[in-house]
Amino acid sequence: MTVSFTPPADPQAAIATYRNLNLVGSRHVPVSASLDVLNPATGAVLGQAAASTAAETDAAVQAAKAAGSAWAAIPARERGKAVAAGGRALLAHFEIVAQVLARETGKAIRTECRGEVKTSADILEFYGGLGSELKGETIPFNPRMLTMTTREPLGVVAAILPWNVPLVLMMLKIAPALVAGNTVVVKASEEAPFATYLAAEILMQHLPDGVLNVINGTGADCGAALTSHADVAKITFTGSEAVGETVYKSGAERIVPVSLELGGKSPMIVCDDASLEKSVAGAISGMRFTRQGQSCTASSRIYVHESLYDAFLAALRAELDSLKIGDPLDEETDIGTIINAKQAAVVAGYVAQAEATPGATVIRCGAVPEGTELSPDLFALPTLLLDLPEDHPCVQNEIFGPVAVIQKWSDYEDVIARANDSRYGLAATVWTENLSRALDATSRLNAGYVQVNQNLTIQPNVSYGGFGRSGLGKEASLEAMLAHFTRSKTIVIAMD
Repeated sequence: MTVSFTPPADPQAAIATYRNLNLVGSRHVPVSASLDVLNPATGAVLGQAAASTAAETDAAVQAAKAAGSAWAAIPARERGKAVAAGGRALLAHFEIVAQVLARETGKAIRTECRGEVKTSADILEFYGGLGSELKGETIPFNPRMLTMTTREPLGVVAAILPWNVPLVLMMLKIAPALVAGNTVVVKASEEAPFATYLAAEILMQHLPDGVLNVINGTGADCGAALTSHADVAKITFTGSEAVGETVYKSGAERIVPVSLELGGKSPMIVCDDASLEKSVAGAISGMRFTRQGQSCTASSRIYVHESLYDAFLAALRAELDSLKIGDPLDEETDIGTIINAKQAAVVAGYVAQAEATPGATVIRCGAVPEGTELSPDLFALPTLLLDLPEDHPCVQNEIFGPVAVIQKWSDYEDVIARANDSRYGLAATVWTENLSRALDATSRLNAGYVQVNQNLTIQPNVSYGGFGRSGLGKEASLEAMLAHFTRSKTIVIAMD
């Protein structure tokens, strides 16, 4: 363990540092094959990342397993201090990490990437302070017996990341796992691995060798080898509903705990007494338009009371038209690119379905950027879909792009039923000045994360997670650390 690591100042040099390698046992370990990672804004090859085999995945698990006993033996508060120190180090280097993140994800550096790195550092600091909370309890079972419970780490945790907000979601997994005494193998997203590697190596300088490891590769090879590994004691996954099913089955075959944060089709209900200005701003932030709509919690079903509908729609269009779509590295850019051609085709396919629906209206906002170095293929315009039936695929399915369905409503009971008409249950928002209505709606909406008159993203110390097909378990809280990264042991000692 050392604290001498300084990331390269140049983003491309930082990316080249992780060419064809994994971080195993706090060392750079070359792999036998690689994957090209593209810059979504230009279409150019950004770098080569590891394409780990089952054997190379096993090496990372074995390094984590070997480090486990010594790490678990360190007092929990000391583990927490190490994790918090890693958070401060990440914050000190946030600009270079954000620059790398913008290049590989296509997200705008100003509106998205810097904030993501800072939130990631905050998560590490938050969990770093919770080491003292790994408590058991005493039980008044018998006055002649000392009966108590203790909290123990699980062992090796497999943390599998998506590409949309890889750093925040990595820290929500590894920070509680590490503080609880587990060791971790992170599988980076093959679409956007380099900022994950860089942030992890910054954190590794404050951890013993092998406690944190990062690998990369395809789901079929690296991911499957990791989730099915006999020495992995816990799987935590964020990603698509389909892949989540596969991960869950893999964990079930070995009877290991699995937590899943999957898709969403979050409703936003704008009531007749809502502030027009606040609700429109909430729709912009809630749909995560500056993240190209690539968010599980995106408010992609917006139900607006008929008395506000026309004004809301006009104001929303005007705001979206004012956002600049362009080079993610340009400080004036608000919206960057879709992650890759495959996802762009999915988004375009849903919009085409809406255009083919009788009576529906499709409104595209903003303008595709111009630039000799930019590839226009992945710059998707913010799009509003109007007058679709509730059973339409665009209303029911997660599009994961800058596409929002705007629906009119007049009857309160009906709009609650429509909002709940989804196989997902991740998030929801209600916009009203009526406290009774707000309390009623929050109690009846089938979602794990419900907000009133705001649309915050994930925050440390605010429990986050969904119902139904949106996944299993919670993140971002003390309770999540205890539930997902420790096991409870009951101890009974006879006093006679």
